[in-house]
Amino acid sequence: MLKQIGAVFSFLTIIPTSNSNLDFIAKHMYLFPIVGIVIGLIIGSLGYGLSLYLEPLVVSLIVVASLAVITGIHHTDGLADFADGLMTKGSKEKKRKAMKDLSVGSAGIFSIVLYAIGVIIALSLSSGMELFKIILLSEIMAKFSMVLMAGLGNSASIGSNSPFMESMKDKKRLLVAGIITIIPFIIVGEMNGFIVFASGIVVTMVLVGLSTRSFGGITGDVMGASNEITRLSSLLIFVSL
Repeated sequence: MLKQIGAVFSFLTIIPTSNSNLDFIAKHMYLFPIVGIVIGLIIGSLGYGLSLYLEPLVVSLIVVASLAVITGIHHTDGLADFADGLMTKGSKEKKRKAMKDLSVGSAGIFSIVLYAIGVIIALSLSSGMELFKIILLSEIMAKFSMVLMAGLGNSASIGSNSPFMESMKDKKRLLVAGIITIIPFIIVGEMNGFIVFASGIVVTMVLVGLSTRSFGGITGDVMGASNEITRLSSLLIFVSL
């Protein structure tokens, strides 16, 4: 099991713990929430400690920077590509082509700026143990959203995302991912945690529908965008309750 966790951890972060191939990682995509737990514990602990001594805005900036470093901004790039694809006029194929363009368009830049501002503001509205909890649970939900999306949606085209989509059509794996996700919410989330969990599922379902209509299905960029959008929505809901 450690080998499998190490494989998905290397895939989702910049920390090299395994050299597994993509098919092996896709087969164990249901373990993504465990990576969310680890990242959430690390960044959440950092945020908690800093919030005892520094101003909330400074803490939120450091937390966002730390998240970017540990994840390699991999999924943020997906968010930008997703926005560029959505804003492109034309056929589904033309929209998918826009997502693959290496240059970032105005929609992509705007989405990243808006996303960063939203996360910074949300984090700055909390401190102490509450900050630790919202970082932890939002990160877990973000990772589960990608798993759920792969389970609910269909691949827009044959590519690197295809093995993940095929793997998560196994409902037992999807159930395991859901159990891994819900346990931390039960332990530390309380009622607000259940609201965020349910909201995260709704956000993911909306993204699946939107992507199916716009691109003909799910792509790797769409799953990356789901991670970022679900993280942001979870944080905003937490601080609003």
